[in-house]
Amino acid sequence: MTLRLSHLIGGDARPARDGAWLEVRDPATGQVFAHCPDGGADDVAEAVAAAEAAFPAWSALPAPERAAWLNRLADALESRLEDFARAESRDAGKPLALARSLDIPRAASNLRFFAAAATQFASESHAAPGAIHYTLRQPLGVVACISPWNLPLYLLTWKIAPALAAGNCVVGKPSEVTPVTAWMLGELAREIGFPPGVLNIVHGRGPSVGEPLVAHPRVKAVSFTGSTAVGLRLGEACARTLKKVSLELGGKNATLVFADAPRGKLIDTLVRSAFLNSGQICLCGSRLLVERSAYDEVRDALVARARALVVGDPADPATQMGPVVSQAHFDKVMACLARAREEGGRVLCGGEALRPAGHAGGWFIAPTVIEGLGPACRTNTEEIFGPVLTLQAFDTEAEALALANATPYGLAASVWTSDLARAHRVAGALEAGLVWVNTWMNRDLRTPFGGVKQSGLGREGGWEAMRFFTEAKNVTISLD
Repeated sequence: MTLRLSHLIGGDARPARDGAWLEVRDPATGQVFAHCPDGGADDVAEAVAAAEAAFPAWSALPAPERAAWLNRLADALESRLEDFARAESRDAGKPLALARSLDIPRAASNLRFFAAAATQFASESHAAPGAIHYTLRQPLGVVACISPWNLPLYLLTWKIAPALAAGNCVVGKPSEVTPVTAWMLGELAREIGFPPGVLNIVHGRGPSVGEPLVAHPRVKAVSFTGSTAVGLRLGEACARTLKKVSLELGGKNATLVFADAPRGKLIDTLVRSAFLNSGQICLCGSRLLVERSAYDEVRDALVARARALVVGDPADPATQMGPVVSQAHFDKVMACLARAREEGGRVLCGGEALRPAGHAGGWFIAPTVIEGLGPACRTNTEEIFGPVLTLQAFDTEAEALALANATPYGLAASVWTSDLARAHRVAGALEAGLVWVNTWMNRDLRTPFGGVKQSGLGREGGWEAMRFFTEAKNVTISLD
C-alpha cells in the first residue's frame, strides 16, 4: 500500500486543490511507494493567506515563546528519529546509517540552534552627542523556503528554523522528488499543536508551485537551494519586484593536496568528500588536485578505497553508498560519464551502472575516479552531482590555485598541507565561500554559509540567516 501525502495549510492536512497527485519512487528499486499532492497556484495562494493571517500573533510572541515551539518540534522529531531516518533512506536512497547518524540529527540541531538564536538575536545601539541611534530588526511577514532533494529534511529545517525564529510565517516547498520527510514534519507540527498557519508546506513541481510562490506579491523573501539554472531564473523573478532572495546553488569544489599533506586521515576524508550520499551534496569535493610528487601515491590509495566501497541496499547496515535519487538524475550522470570518455578521460574505477542483487530496477552507479582531463573540459567545469571524482596533477602552488579557480562555481574548497603559512595563503586566494584545511564538511552553525560566482547569492547560517529574514529599521531619539 502506497503512502498518501498531503499539504499542510493553516494547520490542516489537505490534498491538492485540483485532486492531482505525483508518484514518489524508491531509488533503490524504482518502484512507486508514495503519492504526493501535485499542487498549484491555488494551493500556494491558500498557504500564503494562512501564513499572513497567522503572522500578527506569531510575530508578537516573545522570542522565548517562539523558541519553545521550535524546541517542541525538535523534541518530537528526535522522539521519531528512527521513523524519519527510514523514511529519508527510502525517499532519497541514502544508506540508513547515514540518515540515522547525520541527516535527521542535524535537522533537529537546526531547530534547536535557531531556537536559541531567537533569544540571543540582538540589535545595535549607538550613543552620540545629543541622540541615541538604535536598530530594530523586524520580521518580514510571509517568506518562502524552497529546499532540494539531496538533503530533504536537513535543508528544509535549515531554512524554516531561522525564518520562524525571527518571527516570520513560512510557506515551505520541498522537492517533489523527496517529499516524505517534509510531510512527516508537517504531521509532527500538527500533532504538537504548532500554531496553525505559522508553518505551511505545499508540495508540487517547480513550475506549478515554486514559480507562483516566488511571484506571490505577499511573499516578502525567498530562500532557495537548488541548481544554478533554476536559481538564475528565480533571482531574475525576485529582482523584478525587489524581493529579498538568498540563493544557495551548485558547486564544482576542488580539493588541493600538497605533498606535505598529513596522511593520517587523508584518504578516508577524500573518499568521504567525493562519495558521501553518492556524491549528491553541493559541498562534495568532485575535483582532486594533487601535487605531482605525491600524485601516484594518493591516486592509487584513493582508487583502491573507492573500489572497496560497498554499494547496495540502503537498508543494509553494510552499505556505504546507495543509488542516485531518480531515473532522470541517473540518466544525467551516465551521460556525463559518456562525455568524460569522449573528452579523453581515463576511467580508473567505476564508470558504470550497477545492479545489486534484488535491486535490478534501482539507480545505482559505481564510485568513479577519472584522470587525464584538462581544466577546460566540461567534466571539470560543470556540476555532475554524482559519484564522480576527477584527478589532476599540479607542480606549483600558483598552478594549483589556477586549476582550483578555473570553474564558474565557487562554493567550497579543501586544502591539505602541513605548512600553516601556505594554508592561510591558499585559503585566502581560493574563490570559494567556504574553505576547509585538513578536514571536510566540518560545519559550525554560527558561521555564514554560501558561495561566490555561480554558486549563489547571500549567506545562510548563524546571524546571517536571522538577518536575512528580518528588515532593519533605524530609530534615532534626540536627547535634547
